[in-house]
Amino acid sequence: MNLVTRDPRTETIRDPSQVLVVGRSPINRVVISKIVERSGLKPISESPDTAAKVLRSLIPGAVVLDGGADNKDCDNLMSGIDALRRASGKSLPPVILLSTKNGTPESLGLSSVIDVVVAKPITPERLQPVIDRLLSR
Repeated sequence: MNLVTRDPRTETIRDPSQVLVVGRSPINRVVISKIVERSGLKPISESPDTAAKVLRSLIPGAVVLDGGADNKDCDNLMSGIDALRRASGKSLPPVILLSTKNGTPESLGLSSVIDVVVAKPITPERLQPVIDRLLSR
C-alpha cells in the first residue's frame, strides 16, 4: 500500500490487495465479494452511487462492475476509472464487467475502460480465474 498524489489537494491510497465491487444488487455484491475473498483479496462493496467517492480516495487492485440487465448500471463511473488509468500510465486498475451478454468489450460496444467481460450467472469457476489472471499481470 502506498500514497499517490493526484493533485496538491488530494492524496490517494493505492492498495493492490483491495478490489472495488460495484453493483446495484446487494445480493450480487455479496456473491462477488465472496469470490474476491477466495482469491485472497479484500473486497470493498459499493453501489454505483457511492463508488465514485471511494475511487477518489483509493486506487484498488481491480474493479468488478455488475452491469445490470443492460450493462449500463455503472456507466457513471467510467470517466473516473478512465482518469485513474490515464494517471497510472498503465491500464490500472484492471476492470471486469459482469454482463448478461457474452462477448468482448469491443463486440458488445462497451467503454475502452473495460478489460474483460464475464457472462452471468456469476460463479467462482468463471470469475475467480479472471481476477487471478488480471491481478498477476
